[in-house]
Amino acid sequence: MTLPIRRTFLAAVAAAACAAAIPAFAARPLTIGFSQVGAESEWRTANTASIKEAAKQAGVNLKFADAQQQQQNQVKAIRSFIAQRVDVIAFSPVVETGWETVLREAKNAKIPVILTDRSVKVSDPSLYVSFIGSDFVEEGRRAGRWLMDYAKKNGDRPLNIVELQGTVGSAPATDRKTGFAEAIAANPKLKIIRSQTGDFTRAKGKEVMEAFLKSEGKKINVLFAHNDDMAIGAIQAIEEAGLKPGKDIVIVSIDGVRGAFEAMKQGKLNVTVECNPLLGPTLMQTAQNVVAGKPVPKRITVEEGVFPAEVAAKVFPTRKY
Repeated sequence: MTLPIRRTFLAAVAAAACAAAIPAFAARPLTIGFSQVGAESEWRTANTASIKEAAKQAGVNLKFADAQQQQQNQVKAIRSFIAQRVDVIAFSPVVETGWETVLREAKNAKIPVILTDRSVKVSDPSLYVSFIGSDFVEEGRRAGRWLMDYAKKNGDRPLNIVELQGTVGSAPATDRKTGFAEAIAANPKLKIIRSQTGDFTRAKGKEVMEAFLKSEGKKINVLFAHNDDMAIGAIQAIEEAGLKPGKDIVIVSIDGVRGAFEAMKQGKLNVTVECNPLLGPTLMQTAQNVVAGKPVPKRITVEEGVFPAEVAAKVFPTRKY
């Protein structure tokens, strides 16, 4: 084989090899590292299931880490994802603050970050590309507006409210408290007399409600719980105290999980404000768009509703979580 022919032959072989490599590279699955808060509630379980199922359906290689409600575990997981050179990092932050350093590490590694469910407070908004989740302040407002309407329909008498807050420093706890207080401020007869964290869990919700009942007793007219699991735990405490939840104490909650609908059907919970956990498909699509270089909204808010007890039985069969 002469030299020109040999060069032509080798060039053709190289071109063929490159052509074969291109579709192989293109077929490489997207890898997402996801750090979940934990498994503290029905909502969180549904959220995790949605993300895992959506990743499977989209052919995404999902590296999943459970932080067990500890920020240091999430920081460790994010650093592990950076070391593994994943395509996208996504996480639902335990609390809002304390993320600057690790998110800057991700940015320096040129790995985009997507927030789900909960937001963060950072000095540089470019440290994450998008937030997917709910408007927690509006959820609090919706809970407050429902209570305002309830008070108006029931003689507009003074109502003493106890509040079960979510995890201290978390976006939903801070924002739901803000929104609720804002909504009820127009009626001076609605007064929050006690407020304490139940850490978004049933066990803690029960424990704190027991303390509320011991200190305030029959002065309590309303319970506002930042999530359904705490409300369900509180219902048990109310019943053990010889009172009727939903009647002796009006219960207003947030999330809209199946357990809340069961409680409403039994007359033990008065209303739940929906917080949609089915974020998986939106996360997968957003991650794919980011990697493809397509523009994505800085904030993607999911649609949600309000479900009073009177519609629970009708709506329950259609619930997906």
